[in-house]
Amino acid sequence: MKKKIVIVGGVGGGATVAAQIRRTDKEAEIHLFEKGSYVSFSNCGMPYYLGGVLESRDDILYPAEEFEENFNLHVHTETEVTRVLREQKQVTFQKQDSATQEETLSYDKLILSPGAYALCPQIDGMAEARTFTLHTIPDMDAIDQFIEKHQPATAAVIGAGFIGLEMVENLQARGLHCTLIDRGEQVAKLVDKDLADHVADHLTDNNVSLKLNDGLSSFSNEGKKLHLASGKTVDADMTILSIGVRPNTQLAVHSGLKIGNTGAIAVNQFMQTSDPDIYALGDVVETPDSITGVERNVALAWPAHRQAFIIASHLTNKKIAYHGTLGTGILKVFDLTVGSTGHTSTTLKQEGYTFKEAILQANSNVGYYPGSDRLWIKILFDAETGLIYSGQVVGYAGADKRLAVLATAIKGKLTVYDLQELEIGYAPPFSNSKDPLNILGYKAASLIT
Repeated sequence: MKKKIVIVGGVGGGATVAAQIRRTDKEAEIHLFEKGSYVSFSNCGMPYYLGGVLESRDDILYPAEEFEENFNLHVHTETEVTRVLREQKQVTFQKQDSATQEETLSYDKLILSPGAYALCPQIDGMAEARTFTLHTIPDMDAIDQFIEKHQPATAAVIGAGFIGLEMVENLQARGLHCTLIDRGEQVAKLVDKDLADHVADHLTDNNVSLKLNDGLSSFSNEGKKLHLASGKTVDADMTILSIGVRPNTQLAVHSGLKIGNTGAIAVNQFMQTSDPDIYALGDVVETPDSITGVERNVALAWPAHRQAFIIASHLTNKKIAYHGTLGTGILKVFDLTVGSTGHTSTTLKQEGYTFKEAILQANSNVGYYPGSDRLWIKILFDAETGLIYSGQVVGYAGADKRLAVLATAIKGKLTVYDLQELEIGYAPPFSNSKDPLNILGYKAASLIT
C-alpha cells in the first residue's frame, strides 16, 4: 500500500525533501503545502538579484507547475495548513484567497518545514513603506520596486550578519550609499573580532559607513532619519532590517509537539519529532552541535538538505542518522571571502572549553604568480591534544578552499598535527609548495606544551 505523505512548507527544506522522497519512493502520494506563492526559490540568491548580479528573477525561482510535473506530486501554493489533528492523522488547510471553510487531508507521515521568519520589531516612528526585511520573494520584490520607483540615494542596513553584509554590497551596486549599523563591537560575528576587523576595514575601503556598538532606537521624518542609542542620527532614504530570524514553530506548538531549549522543534537523529509519525527539518529544528553536543538552531542551507536525505531514507526503512551540525558558513563581502566552521572563541569559552588559537597571514598562492593575495586563517584547538574545534578564514582567492579543508578536518576529528601532513595540490596558480594550512598546523603544534 502506497504511503500518503504531507509536507508543510516548501523553499529549501520542504521542496528538497519532496524531491528526495520521490527519488526513493516512486509510488508515494505526496502533497506539498506552501503558504506563499512560490514552492521553491533560492533565498540565498535574493541579494544578488537585487544587486544586478543575476539578470532575471526567474534564475532563483522553481515554478510550482514545473516542480509538480517533474516530481509527480501535488503542490498547493498560497495554501496554509492551519491545524494538525494528530489522533486522526489529518491536517486542515485553507486557500488564502478562499472564503470557503477549511478542508482536511489525511496522512501516513507528516513533514514540517515551515522555516523561520525575519524579525521586524515595531520601532517608534518606523515607516513601513521604506523599511524592509529580506526573507521571501515578496520581500525582494518590494525592495526592488521601491528602488526602481523612488531612486533612493542612501540606505541604512541594521545588522552586520549574513544578510546585512550581502545587502550592503548589493545596494551599493545599485548606486546607494550605505550605512551599516550594529549594536555589537564587530561585523561578521561568524568569525572572531581579530579577523572581523579586516572585514570592517574592507567595508570602509568600499565607502560603507560603519556604526558599531550602536543600535537603532527610533525613526523620525517619515522614517528617513534614524536615531541611534548613542544619540547620533543617520539619514537614509530606505532601511533594511537584518537583525535575525526565529523558527516558525506556531503549528508545532499548537499540535503539542515538543519544543527544545532553543525555541525550535526537538527532533531525534532521524528527524522525528516527539510524534514519530511527524518529521521536521530545516530552520525550524534544533540538532546537536557536532563539537559540543549541545542543541543548536542553525538556519543554513546545508543542514536542511542533509536532513531531507535523512528523512527520505528513514521513510524507506533506511536508518541513516543525522550526526549534528558544524554550522559552516561563508559569505562574500565585496572582494573578500569570509567564512567559518565550528565555533568562535566566545562560544567555546561559554561552553567551558580549554583551547588555544593559532592565526596566520599568508598568500593564497605563490607570490610571483598574478592574482596572489592575502589570506588570514585562524584555528581554535584543544590545548592538550590539538583536536581542531574551529576554523575561520578571511581573504581573497583560495579562502573558500581552505575553509572547506578545515570543515573536513573537523568532521574527521583531525588534529593540528594532521594539518601538517595534508597533501594539498600545489602549482603556482593555486597554492604554495607548503600550503598555508600546513604552516598553520606547524605553528599550532608549537603552542602545545
